[in-house]
Amino acid sequence: MTLLTPTSRRSVKDLVGEIAGAYITDLQQGYLKDRSWAVAALARLRRGAGKLPQDVPELWGMAGTERLYAQQALSETESVRAEAALFLAITLYALHQQSRPQQGMHRTGEELGAAVRKLMLRKSAPGGGIDEPIRRRFVRVGAASTREMLAIRLREVVSLLHGESIPLDYARLARQLYQAQLPGGMSQVRQSWGRSFHAYRPSDNEDERRDGGSHTADVPTDEADLPEIVTAP
Repeated sequence: MTLLTPTSRRSVKDLVGEIAGAYITDLQQGYLKDRSWAVAALARLRRGAGKLPQDVPELWGMAGTERLYAQQALSETESVRAEAALFLAITLYALHQQSRPQQGMHRTGEELGAAVRKLMLRKSAPGGGIDEPIRRRFVRVGAASTREMLAIRLREVVSLLHGESIPLDYARLARQLYQAQLPGGMSQVRQSWGRSFHAYRPSDNEDERRDGGSHTADVPTDEADLPEIVTAP
């Protein structure tokens, strides 16, 4: 397993992202090499996708949570937020990686908004534009007002990305899931998701005859449009 070296105190958001990235990289490498421990771990972790750690006690000790406390002391509020963000990222990755033995579904730099736009491009009919059902699911993620709601709605989107083998950067998602729980943080996360959604352009190997990445959807990203995540533990 990859271990992080203790350093001076970092932001908890960055700590969560580093731990998620290291832990998921270990799992992914093991899974792609068909290591039995990784295959079994991902099968169990998938049961927690779309849930919070307190709701799945059978997964305690399996989602890397102990690494949070090996790095630095956390307050009670920081602990609740960090555990939720880390657990969500790792279990959603486990769902995303299911039955994909040749391709890692964790990939650095793949933002959620861009991944959804890529999904819509693949799903739209030739000459079509925005896939409205997928767009609505994306908007619903941004409109989530509690941790529980965000977890459920992200699971729906990750299931769709899994169907098309479109990867995500789960270290970045973990950081965003922590930030979303801070006062005013969800508006920043929505802006990042919306920006990457609108800025996405298909690569040369994408089917450019579909919407070509030029059409923009009305995805609300302004903090006045959507509620904040409820941050009380």
